[in-house]
Amino acid sequence: MKIFYYNELSSTQKYLKELIKNKNIELPIAVVCDIQTAGVGSRDNDWQSYNGNLFLSFAIELNDLPLDLKLESSSIYFAYILKETLQELNSQTWLKWPNDFYNENLKIGGMITNVVNNKLICGVGLNLVNSPSKFTILDIKIDRKELIKKYFIKIEKKPLWKQIFSKYKLEFHKNREYFAHINDLKISLKNVELCYDGSIVSNGKRMYSLRWVK
Repeated sequence: MKIFYYNELSSTQKYLKELIKNKNIELPIAVVCDIQTAGVGSRDNDWQSYNGNLFLSFAIELNDLPLDLKLESSSIYFAYILKETLQELNSQTWLKWPNDFYNENLKIGGMITNVVNNKLICGVGLNLVNSPSKFTILDIKIDRKELIKKYFIKIEKKPLWKQIFSKYKLEFHKNREYFAHINDLKISLKNVELCYDGSIVSNGKRMYSLRWVK
């Protein structure tokens, strides 16, 4: 994984998307910056950026993804691998379906996935040192570059979706007191069924995270 570091970008995700659209670049590739001026969060919300936090986007060819991974569940897959990386460093971070990182009952970050020219782009924002109100920061002190290095080592091992899902399923009970937003709907996770492909079933309706767009 080639990693490029910048002092400032409007958004690592936007920058990487434009790079892929306009240039013939070799993947996988990652972009990191110290500060974002126009970060993007879930449902096209702005993601407030503070210097010292993690702003990372990386791109992978679709045919390099695990064969058993449903594309709509890419957010869960890559977010859970990052959660595992943090856990190995003694963090208690957990993953709220489908793409939000939490410490206890407060959000510390999230992941967004996009498909551009048959390439998957994953964008990660994580509060390492500072956060807006109603959010919190990571519960451990960590070097950003070391975290990224350990994360990509785990990604390059390319674990199967079934390996990730089997562990995520055991922790899904932590979601029961929370809600998820799908399109314009606010869905309670209290009684939903988590399905093998990463979708949930609520009141007989199957729903995917929809955290990716072409």
